[in-house]
Amino acid sequence: MKLSAQLTYGLVACILLVSAPHADHLPPWVIAECGALLLWRTWLARSGKTLPPRWLLLGITMLSVAAIAISFRSLFGREVGVTLLILLSALKLLELKAVRDATIVIYLSCFIIITNFFYSQSIPTALFMLATLLVILATWVHMHTGALAFKPRLRIGSMLLLQAIPLSLILFVLFPRVQGPLWGLPQDAYASSGLSDTMSPGSVSNLSLNDAVAFRVSFDGIVPSRDKMYWRGPVLWEFDGTTWRRGHNATTLKRGLQEAGDPLGYTVTLEPHNKRWLFALDMPDKLSIPHILTPDFQLLNDKNVNARLRYHADSFLSYRANPDELPRQLQRALALPRGLNPQARQLAAGWRQQHPRDDAAIAREILQHFNQGGYVYTLEPPLLGVNGIDQFLFQTRQGFCEHYAGAFVFLLRAAGVPARVVTGYQGGEYNALGDYYILRQSDAHAWAEVWLGEHGWIRYDPTATIAPARIESGLFAAVGDTAILPFMLRDPPPWLRELRFNLDAMTNRWNQWVLGYNEETQFAFLTRLGMEDVSWQKMALNMLAGIFILVGIFTLLMLRRLVVRQTDPVQLLWLRACRKLERHAGLPREPHEGPMDYANRIAAIHPDLAEDFHDIAARYASLRYGGEAESEGLAAFKDAVRAFKL
Repeated sequence: MKLSAQLTYGLVACILLVSAPHADHLPPWVIAECGALLLWRTWLARSGKTLPPRWLLLGITMLSVAAIAISFRSLFGREVGVTLLILLSALKLLELKAVRDATIVIYLSCFIIITNFFYSQSIPTALFMLATLLVILATWVHMHTGALAFKPRLRIGSMLLLQAIPLSLILFVLFPRVQGPLWGLPQDAYASSGLSDTMSPGSVSNLSLNDAVAFRVSFDGIVPSRDKMYWRGPVLWEFDGTTWRRGHNATTLKRGLQEAGDPLGYTVTLEPHNKRWLFALDMPDKLSIPHILTPDFQLLNDKNVNARLRYHADSFLSYRANPDELPRQLQRALALPRGLNPQARQLAAGWRQQHPRDDAAIAREILQHFNQGGYVYTLEPPLLGVNGIDQFLFQTRQGFCEHYAGAFVFLLRAAGVPARVVTGYQGGEYNALGDYYILRQSDAHAWAEVWLGEHGWIRYDPTATIAPARIESGLFAAVGDTAILPFMLRDPPPWLRELRFNLDAMTNRWNQWVLGYNEETQFAFLTRLGMEDVSWQKMALNMLAGIFILVGIFTLLMLRRLVVRQTDPVQLLWLRACRKLERHAGLPREPHEGPMDYANRIAAIHPDLAEDFHDIAARYASLRYGGEAESEGLAAFKDAVRAFKL
């Protein structure tokens, strides 16, 4: 059967809708080629021209595959697979000749929908994909019903979607969860974002221009003040003159906290960042998931965080951390590259002469130097050379938190005081709608820890001396030029901030109950519903029982509609006309045939009956699917059926 132009337009729209969200990560030439192929197929359908020859399509396919191999330097992986699928689907439109080809295009459209979730699983993406699926279903209905109007097709597609929702909910709730992300591939499915395990001038300030969510936190009870919200991440020990790195701990022995106060409990929902580290308030104590607590109190996951992770943590805000630190660790905390930054070394040596046995006094001297030395806190500091610490301290005097933390630790080490850099996040934005705090990449921060003998490791934040507003109120209040900040970090109007909080609260719920519905959450939810001793066998039995019940309900509803239809005057008249053709012409209507398809088949076999029966089929379709009122068209339809003679 030859496909109509309207059906072809619908298939082109399906491929366009499922491919459009991929535009931001496809090569420009792929977007241009797909657009050209879709326009070409639309023009062919509109003009009635013949389809291109097979040899031409084969040549375009081979060239496209070769171009993909050159662009990606591979024919394997997520990006390559998605690109190939989209290009081949667009090419398939150029050989549409039969219903079988149209069916393949519809199946390809459904498959490409799934690939969109490799890149985004947000609520807008889900809603757009749902609308796209509705268009695909309407096109599928069109393929099977012929010249059915658009609104009835859309109505049937909507009914199919609505009928699928209860079944989808049963499968979602009861289907056994698997460990790891649902939408992911093993090699290239994850992009790295967030804090790195190195720190150099500009690394944290660049991250501060990103307002993406790093993690969300809800506290069990008491909430600490903002100036105590230091979310500990990578601890950096080694310095080569430009970059600070984690290095390797000189011991594998776990150290401990002494004289700690009452623990503070909270729950963290961490966004994937493709690194191992976890974040917790300074200082972390316990975590609800398997983890590693390093000797320098850094929390590490057993593998890279490639899926949203939720865990409960306990931390101590008052403590003594490793007052009996091992000498090997302290030696690491004194190491400096030779021959660099002589002015800074000389300055530190002078402070050591003033305070030969008081390390805390040296730390205070450095903070006072920052406070009274005309230093500026800025997101756009000048570039630094080989002796970057000297240039920062004595020439530019402009920097972000990484400049101050790095210089602070360097001066302390030069004075013989063990110190290290700690990176993480500071503060948090409270969302009253969900009663939780949002930590964004713009909250990335760097501070220092100093070992003061029996007091252990003490946190010092030079930024609090230079720009206390950064700690108390956030980045917007601390920097002078806010034009370079993302719009939502520039103190937006209250209504816009509230809208953002509303959307984030919805996103958080979506993350918790849909994307975060893992094995642990599933067992807890089913237990609350009354299912005892939850196991995959019980879940499978309940799932099958729910499916059978739903299928039974839908079957009864369809049978009821069938009974009602038998007494429907419009349906009775249509069946009477069909029986006339079956008895006198031997042309029974096939179960799958719509009225217009049946009329077209009759016209091809008996051209003399074409006009009369086509009129009957059109009147039936209008009354049944087109929205025509029975009171207006039923009498004329009855006259047409009565007058139909063979």
